[in-house]
Amino acid sequence: MNVDGRVRKLAGLLVNYSTRVKPGDKVLISGTVAAAPLLKEVYREVLKAGGHPHMDLELEDQQYIFFSNASKQQLEYEDPLLLQKVETLDVMIKTFPDTNPHALSSIDAEKKRVVAQARRKAMDLFTKRWGDGSLRWVGTACPTRALAQEARMSMEEYENFVYACGGMDLDDPVEYWKDFSKRQEKICKRLNQVKLLRYKGLDTDITFGVEKRPWINCDGKVNFPDGEVFTSPIEDQVNGRIRFTFPGIFQGQEIEDIFLEFRDGKVVKAKAAKGESLLNTLLDTDEGSRILGEVAIGTNDNIDKFTKNMLFDEKIGGTVHCAVGRGFPESKSNNSSAIHWDMLKDMKDGGEIYGDGELIYKNGKFTEDFLQ
Repeated sequence: MNVDGRVRKLAGLLVNYSTRVKPGDKVLISGTVAAAPLLKEVYREVLKAGGHPHMDLELEDQQYIFFSNASKQQLEYEDPLLLQKVETLDVMIKTFPDTNPHALSSIDAEKKRVVAQARRKAMDLFTKRWGDGSLRWVGTACPTRALAQEARMSMEEYENFVYACGGMDLDDPVEYWKDFSKRQEKICKRLNQVKLLRYKGLDTDITFGVEKRPWINCDGKVNFPDGEVFTSPIEDQVNGRIRFTFPGIFQGQEIEDIFLEFRDGKVVKAKAAKGESLLNTLLDTDEGSRILGEVAIGTNDNIDKFTKNMLFDEKIGGTVHCAVGRGFPESKSNNSSAIHWDMLKDMKDGGEIYGDGELIYKNGKFTEDFLQ
């Protein structure tokens, strides 16, 4: 069977650039059967790089079957094999859910919360190892009809969109991402000098204490496609209000027109036009779920459409996003939670960002003075 050359390029980039697989590395390759063409090429590239690949395929509707049939004991089960994988692997390469994105929409939010708690030990270890560099991980998406329908595109249009977002239509996408990384590193260095960050926009005026919290250059080595800079704000130094202009999506369930108010780092008020009950259930997951684990700015101008897939949407140039819950050790976060959930805001129509009182970003772009 002929394989789209862009698929081979993506597989090579994931193995040789994103995760830098070396001879002897233990590599987990995971995804659904819908992503088989990409997973097969990743498997081939890992072997060529000298790694030891292990394939972990998920069946269609597997998660729905689990949530629909699992007993309370099974929902609360802490899987030792999952923990063992996180403890022993060198590399994880994963395609995100690429079949029906609404498969879990009818599942009770409390069940999802219980499962998230049961997997918390493994997730905490994953975050620690990823943060210290002992586990290299990248997540990506494979174009499928389900995702194309969700994005309201034809299959051909969606394929072109996905591959263009990552530079797979270029002769040398690796060089593209190396150059992209250099440009973003300049932004991170400037942001590392900021002590107090402020977002202003529609129903939004919020400040984040970020002094000595390193900004991370997201340049295709963790998510792919990529294109954002982020940090974890100081836990008790988030104050103000923010309205997220795009729907928040949690395991296929949409929460529309989210408004959050923070006081001394915690969400003290939460509203939504749709899905408010789910919003509050998520915020009540545990002690850390009302605290921000991430504040970020999207920088990938090739991603110019909202597709209801946060892998792409949070990278849209001219947007910002925040995540409640688990923070990042590499940004010196102290916040632990079973969830890490992103919410997205458009800044292209009058949005502003200030660093220590100085305007550094307006209408979706960093100012020239800031970039000098």
